[in-house]
Amino acid sequence: MRHPVLASGVTLALAAGAVALPSSASPAAAALPDPLLVPAPVEATYTGESVPVGDVDVVTDATTDAAALAALLAAFAAHGVEDVTVLVPGEEPDGFAVAVVGADAVADEGVPADAEGYALVTDADGALVAGRDGAGQFYGVQTLVQLLGEVDGVTHLREAAVVDHPAMALRGTIEGFYGEPWTHAERLDHLDFLGSVKANTYVYAPKDDPYHRDQWREPYPADTLTELTELIARADANHVQFTFAVSPGVSICYSDPEHRADLEAKLDAIYDAGGRSFYIALDDIAYTDWNCEADAEAYGPAGQAAAATAQVDLLNDVQQTWVTEREGVRPLQMVPTEYGDLEATAYKDVIRETLDPEVVIQWTGTDVVPTSITTEDAERFSELYGRPAFLWDNYPVNDFGDTAGRLLLGPYAYRDNGLSEHLSGIVSNPMNQPYASEVVVASVADFAWNDATFDAEESWLRSLALLAGGDAEVTAALAVFADLNRQAPTFGAEPWQPQAPGLAALAEEFGALWEESDTDGALDLLSAYAELLAAAPETITDGVHDGFLADSARWLESTALWSDALLDAIASVDARLAGDVVAGEELAAQARTAAAAAADVRVDPLRNRWPADSRVKVGDGVLDVLIEDLLALEVSIPEPTEPPTDGPSPEPTDDTTPGDTDDAPGSGGETDEATAAPGGSLPSTGAGGVAGYAALAAVLAALGGGLLLRRRTAGA
Repeated sequence: MRHPVLASGVTLALAAGAVALPSSASPAAAALPDPLLVPAPVEATYTGESVPVGDVDVVTDATTDAAALAALLAAFAAHGVEDVTVLVPGEEPDGFAVAVVGADAVADEGVPADAEGYALVTDADGALVAGRDGAGQFYGVQTLVQLLGEVDGVTHLREAAVVDHPAMALRGTIEGFYGEPWTHAERLDHLDFLGSVKANTYVYAPKDDPYHRDQWREPYPADTLTELTELIARADANHVQFTFAVSPGVSICYSDPEHRADLEAKLDAIYDAGGRSFYIALDDIAYTDWNCEADAEAYGPAGQAAAATAQVDLLNDVQQTWVTEREGVRPLQMVPTEYGDLEATAYKDVIRETLDPEVVIQWTGTDVVPTSITTEDAERFSELYGRPAFLWDNYPVNDFGDTAGRLLLGPYAYRDNGLSEHLSGIVSNPMNQPYASEVVVASVADFAWNDATFDAEESWLRSLALLAGGDAEVTAALAVFADLNRQAPTFGAEPWQPQAPGLAALAEEFGALWEESDTDGALDLLSAYAELLAAAPETITDGVHDGFLADSARWLESTALWSDALLDAIASVDARLAGDVVAGEELAAQARTAAAAAADVRVDPLRNRWPADSRVKVGDGVLDVLIEDLLALEVSIPEPTEPPTDGPSPEPTDDTTPGDTDDAPGSGGETDEATAAPGGSLPSTGAGGVAGYAALAAVLAALGGGLLLRRRTAGA
């Protein structure tokens, strides 16, 4: 039996007798919109049809990856598919079947040669996942999971063909921020999340873990080591490399054999717990001063070159006498002291010329928090350090001063397509809030998997849809909320991503309509947004998982108050336009009260190194300014019509009041609904705004929903 995979003519041919899926009468197909996969696959085609999933036989062979099989069974259970039978290798299925096998089972035909690559085909008979390796099988299953959906309450599987592989070898996160580290439960959840978006790297490097940095020579307490052992096992179950980092630079005496023995003992404990990836952090230290006199004698007077010589001596020792002597350990990783610039220095010269070429070096870009990262930047790094960079991207981390009160929920932007040709990988340094970080982390994983066709705005919206579980209404609510939490500060005066560009563009459009004296059109536009904003907190609360809600609770609370303020401000303008000055002033006072309450919501719990009295920031500089501008608008109050003095007053008529149209509030006129063809290809939205909401509408259409721009209701 042969299964077609792609229009390009590639096929997956099941080796005779190795794995077989039965030919059966196809069940009635049902339409589901094309999926918005995260990460976006290299090649995928969809028929536009899906088949119901009832009884399932799972076909395996000797190469079937245990983690892939477990993920498949968990997905079926989560979708309510109860009658699932796992067949022993060689056993024939007799109904709808899903096979998870290695590339050899299909004679390599159609399966990418790249590590972690896979091919997937689904049709009325079942599905076949063939992976280049165990990780490839696991990632094929993750794609299959995203192809599942519901039609009339019944689980369906979309018919599709996918050939896929990652662009970068290392993809994931580094828990490398200052402030309260994540909890054990949060880390376990995060490892599950990384696996679901095909990320394969988690670097354990929390700055405020005392045993990671300040007390690096001391062994972990037994209970902490037990937790680390559990994390390693969970990482393995998700095909994630648990990379253990230790940061000795604050106090190490490089030439002291006892210090080196303590470092190796630390690594040994994690190796014995199952860890196979290790990392030496030498960042954020004063590297032009020695921690001991012995180092001055061993390496000379303190300075850039001497510091690099001492660090290379340590790193080469670990790589050449510790890593290579232990089975299965991956090449050592490190972050240098000069990690955020591209200046030629004596420090970089020594690293480039003497560090073991197997050692992987991290880099944060052209600054600690760079505004952009280009292929030219990455190539320059390679020239300076003598190897490709492993990018430590400090986004969406919010552990520095200008991020106080902020969730960073914007897109993964201003990173060049094509960076995969110059980097060994990317890890995102996330926020102290792990679940809120998923918005950006999903896009980072998307970029690292397939940067060639990556579009930041499109990926951002697909990541929001992923968080929403594919629900159109929840995706729209998240898009409105995330737009108000989009500002991305740097260590400079200007942020590298602006706050609320979507709302800012709508406010600009409002102003243009108002200047044209189209007051109804202006207020209708703003009212439509205000209704979306008002509904967003409750919609998100009802439709997003508890972890995200816990992380964003105070920001959602503030958003609800800001929506009250905006609705009252719009109503105030309405009242004044109608000539009711008293009501207008009362509503304006209500708007200012709600705005003050929104701006006064405290961050609680305070997980970051922010001031104790930090308030959450939502749409600041845009939403608050819009409300004040509305309240300051000068409106023309209609003059009352004087009745004639020489005759009876005119009889009332059925005519509408001045300014009313067929589309006026309460008139039952047509609504303005943005639509787009369903599918996984969405328009680039640039800076967001009106175009951004059009792109959002395309996402919702792809999810089977629509963005309804409703007119104001009477009395709104």
